Amino acid sequence: MIITHRRIRKLRAFGRGLLRETKRFVLDNNLDPLPIRRGLSHYSTWKLRHDFKAGINVALLAFPQGMAYAVIAGLPIHYGITCSAIAAMVAPLLSSSRHTILGPTNATAFMIFSYFAVYPHPNKLELMPLLVFMVGIFLVLGAYFRVAELIQYVSRSVVVGYITGAAVLIMVNQLPALMGVDVGGVPVPGEEASSARTFFSVLRDAVDRADETDWRTVVLALGTAGVYFVLHRRFRTLPVFALTLVVMTGVAAGLSRTAFGEVATFDSFHLADLIPAVPRFSERGMLFDISQLFAVAFSVAFLASLENSVMSKTLASRSGDRPDVNQDMLSVGLANLSTAFLSGMPASGSLTRSALNYASGAVSQLSSIISGFLCAAGALLLGPTIGYVPKCCLAILVICIALSLINVRHIRTSLLATRSDAVVLMTTFLAALLTPLNVAIFLGVGTSIALYLRKASRPHLVEYGFNEEGDLAESRPESRQNPSISIVHVEGELFFGAAELFRTQIQRTCTDPNLRIVILRMRNARHLDATSVIALEDLVEFLRSKGRDLIISGATKAVYRVLRNSGFIEILGRENLFMYSPRNPNISTRNALIRARELLGTETAEVRIYYDPTKETKD
Repeated sequence: MIITHRRIRKLRAFGRGLLRETKRFVLDNNLDPLPIRRGLSHYSTWKLRHDFKAGINVALLAFPQGMAYAVIAGLPIHYGITCSAIAAMVAPLLSSSRHTILGPTNATAFMIFSYFAVYPHPNKLELMPLLVFMVGIFLVLGAYFRVAELIQYVSRSVVVGYITGAAVLIMVNQLPALMGVDVGGVPVPGEEASSARTFFSVLRDAVDRADETDWRTVVLALGTAGVYFVLHRRFRTLPVFALTLVVMTGVAAGLSRTAFGEVATFDSFHLADLIPAVPRFSERGMLFDISQLFAVAFSVAFLASLENSVMSKTLASRSGDRPDVNQDMLSVGLANLSTAFLSGMPASGSLTRSALNYASGAVSQLSSIISGFLCAAGALLLGPTIGYVPKCCLAILVICIALSLINVRHIRTSLLATRSDAVVLMTTFLAALLTPLNVAIFLGVGTSIALYLRKASRPHLVEYGFNEEGDLAESRPESRQNPSISIVHVEGELFFGAAELFRTQIQRTCTDPNLRIVILRMRNARHLDATSVIALEDLVEFLRSKGRDLIISGATKAVYRVLRNSGFIEILGRENLFMYSPRNPNISTRNALIRARELLGTETAEVRIYYDPTKETKD
């Protein structure tokens, strides 16, 4: 009974400690439930004029871009428009950035298309609310656990390779719409794929059907590209994307009454089509759907957080703001939770619309809310007119957007900077063409981490000895004053990636048959873990099997803590461990040498330590 009560008390103490840590973690999160109130404090009509102007400019770009990104994702047109409206209205309430505009983006839209292209599903539209909901949950949890700060460790070469690969995929998948042919596997909103599609399969099918090309769609597409580039070059301040689409829709409508004839257009939508489609949590098979969508939902959440972080930091460098990446991640998460219940697609931070918002003079988050309301009004008023928009015109505008994503300077920098950057870029780019994008981005991240660990896992080992002046200096095995003792200075990381190399290098040092004692100076050894401790244990066992001994000198408090907690000190022997002393950096090595001579059974040879307190000395 006494043992039972003790266990109960321990469990209660453990529970109370866990609750305290959880409470402390929550309080330290620094997530603001309504940061927009700071931006609206001391608001004025002058600020409202600037926000309203910026909101109109952003809405004129967000509305047609929402249509384009819905086409990229293989979804009905109104999914992109709804996402542009809802995300732009919800996200600013919780965002720390004044200029962030959320909505559908190229990368997230194509990741959705890429997944369903490789894994076709008969009920894709029914799965979209659940997918977007899962993306929102991942992002909210990520903000709660402050994982957004880890995004900075993603190599820029991964981002460049991913965006370049996605841009190439976007352009290739718009070829059938430009050609006016129905190629199997081409994303058509509302229709499902009959088989898995890849970059090469779609390109091959398009080439095979080249003789069926409709010259009218090609003419309209070329005309659209011409109008877009002329307007973009001469009237940069105007909403070029929207103007081009309106002009070419009117041209196509006029030509349809002539001998030119009609070309394929999108299906219009009405208010009834905007009825919210909520995730069906009560249906049987929901757990199976969740397991099927888990990987792509996590990938979209990761990509959305990455895009939003890069975008907010880019704008902050211009505006002087200091964005909170975890707060912004929370805003993206709640925006996705909102669009999940309102027939939307995944939302992320848009660099083009956010940059336009900043350039238009936005001074608060209200500009995003205004643009969202205007997109919603446009969806209600202009839905029936979408049926006049030619597919080929929107397809060529999508290609124009994709071309703008390819940054030649960034590609050249990544290819020429280091060999590792080049490998990461090419791996991510090729993976984007050959695998689903949710696989490609993590393959690129994994490659960059593996190459970094390969660089970091090379500890620097230098053998030292005492010269005639009594100073510790780098030496060679044949020049040791005492051939039985080797002093090895360890410099660098000793985490799991470096442990095996560290042990191998030490064992190579021990090949000298005259060697009896190895002194490891670990003042500058960092980040020991279980793998490195096990490597040290193996080293002790190896040396003792050869009749030799290991002594550690200059152990810092961090090193000592790891060795003590792991039980290594009992294996080594407390008498063979000497701590680092800031007052005299060489004293631990002196004591280690005295211990070495005790082990050797020699009491001669005075140990001289030269220490100049005016100079910084490593130990």
